Amino acid sequence: MLRAYSNVGTAFRCVAPDWPLADGEVLFDHEPTENELEEAFGHAYGTLVKSRRLTCIAEERFRREGSGILVDGVAIDTSRDSQSLIAGMAVSAMLDPAYHCSYKAVTGFVQLTSAQILGIAKAVRFHVQACFDREKVLTEAVIAETYTDELLKDGWPDSSPGTSDTTLQ
Repeated sequence: MLRAYSNVGTAFRCVAPDWPLADGEVLFDHEPTENELEEAFGHAYGTLVKSRRLTCIAEERFRREGSGILVDGVAIDTSRDSQSLIAGMAVSAMLDPAYHCSYKAVTGFVQLTSAQILGIAKAVRFHVQACFDREKVLTEAVIAETYTDELLKDGWPDSSPGTSDTTLQ
């Protein structure tokens, strides 16, 4: 059996010698090296490796971004949906300093004052920005060719509810 690789160089299918290839596929009789795939598809040396690394970094940033934080003892969801809801609460709190509401935190409902809402919004924004800042540093390391897989594990903001606590001011 031969291997037909797609033009992104990451997916392949086994084919018989007489099977037609799809557009953008190349044929190998062995598992090709990344250099062979790059050459077959006309990529510059290291392009596929860099692309895969950048994808892994972005996926890790997204995972860390949405993993949650603790703010004044309250576990806060930092998923994209939650970020949006918190931003909306913050706008209400900015418009009306007397505003308060029930908020469904990770562990259940809590009553929040305007000041607490703004503290949570600031903490969530700080956490999310720190995740993007780390992604930027790692992306720059990939481009500078100083990146190692070990770098992906460290340097992220503490993003595990229960291990860090931001105090509301």
